[in-house]
Amino acid sequence: MKQTRDRSRLDNALAETLHVVPPAERSDDTGDLAAQIMNIMEQGVLVWSAEGRCELHNSRIYQVLEITADDLKIGTLRRSFRERALARGELTCETMRNSDSLFQARQPYSFDRVLPSGRVVLTHARPTRGGGYVVTFTDVTAERKAARELAEAKRVAEAAEVRAREVLAHERARQHEAKLLGQLDEWLQSCKSLDELYQIVRSFMLTLLPGSKGELYIYSNSRDVLDGTCNWNTRDLHNSIMADSCWGLRRGRSYEFRQGGLCFPCDHVTGHGHEVAVNEYICVPIVAHGDTVGLLHIRFDDTAPGAARIEDKGEFAIRCGEHISLAIANAKLRDELRDQSVRDPLTGLFNRRYFLDALRREIGLALRRNTTFGVIAFDADRFKEFNDNHGHDAGDMVLRAIGNRLQEMLVNGEVICRFGGEEFAVLLPEADLERTAAKAELICNTVAGTQVRYMEGQLPRVTVSAGVASFPISAGSVHDLLKRADEALYAAKEAGRNCVRMAGSG
Repeated sequence: MKQTRDRSRLDNALAETLHVVPPAERSDDTGDLAAQIMNIMEQGVLVWSAEGRCELHNSRIYQVLEITADDLKIGTLRRSFRERALARGELTCETMRNSDSLFQARQPYSFDRVLPSGRVVLTHARPTRGGGYVVTFTDVTAERKAARELAEAKRVAEAAEVRAREVLAHERARQHEAKLLGQLDEWLQSCKSLDELYQIVRSFMLTLLPGSKGELYIYSNSRDVLDGTCNWNTRDLHNSIMADSCWGLRRGRSYEFRQGGLCFPCDHVTGHGHEVAVNEYICVPIVAHGDTVGLLHIRFDDTAPGAARIEDKGEFAIRCGEHISLAIANAKLRDELRDQSVRDPLTGLFNRRYFLDALRREIGLALRRNTTFGVIAFDADRFKEFNDNHGHDAGDMVLRAIGNRLQEMLVNGEVICRFGGEEFAVLLPEADLERTAAKAELICNTVAGTQVRYMEGQLPRVTVSAGVASFPISAGSVHDLLKRADEALYAAKEAGRNCVRMAGSG
């Protein structure tokens, strides 16, 4: 009787599992057919009773789970079966807890178990109407490997896409930076003077390095200090700094400071009170044709709007410094060449060509503004005799002394020129004839009171004679104006020298 009841439960479980005809509706040979079908299935099949005992299993389960009859047979307790799987490392404590919880709640569950051989078996369990569970074990090693390979391929593809985006973003950033530097170069190379160049640097740095604060320092002519020339986003521009106060200048290369790193602050930073703490900055020596001409000092603020547009601020600052270096070198060279073309090499005063151009420009201004200006022509008295008696070197010393005194006296926009030899001329913008004559008297008195030392003694004092003319009263053209001034100069010579004479109206 008991065997008949057990066989009935097994047949019902098989019917649920295999969807075969229930015992009440099939012939006596159906049970054997069901058992044959179970044993030829690729899956392992196991039926637990409501009390947790093995009621049925097929023979395929031994191959799928790599176990023997010692591990599983009819009557084996579910707890014992699972503890052996835990000991073999096929299950984890967490998996056991989760599946036991669902088993008690009469809920289906599934999980992967990894056998000691490395094969992966999907364990899938669902409850039966009689209170037990039907469990199937499916070898999914190939499927899991394919899934892992697919996931890895997806990860590699996504990583490649990320790298491609980064490369594209990097290239776009480089193109953006190159465009900005190209615009900077275009403007810098168009500068007519260093002052214009400094203005352009100030304006462009606000765009090139958003949120940065900085200053540009250029070596003075004496090269003992660096003078502050321009700044942006800060009031910390110093009149001058010492060359040895900067680690960048002392080491001869760009120097980056970051708070907390293995670096030391520059004295020109710590020695001057900044408005805020300086935690990160870079000092870029301005080097032109192998010669250090200045320093670019930049502090960064990553929180400022647009600051993230530059990929590597330090490297970009160095590139900015290189472009500014070349522009400064070219501007200095242009200034030197221009000075050589318009300056007298002995006295440093303007030469005849520059003076004539200045006269033409001043006539144009005077005509537009309806103003006047004055011209003084003067030369040293008896200078040929002076050279014959004391030598040309002594004469050159006197001419340089006259040029120095003129530059000291005339600091209100006057144009001072050495015409040649001992001849000089001065243009006084917006001056009438009387004011021009008064300035000429001052020049005569100043030169007469100048003492020049030569070698171990003092040279005899030299006097000058001067003639003055004014536009438009004396003349209306460059040629005529100079001619009237020269005529007044000759009149001063005839009057005994060391005096001033004025030209009449034209």
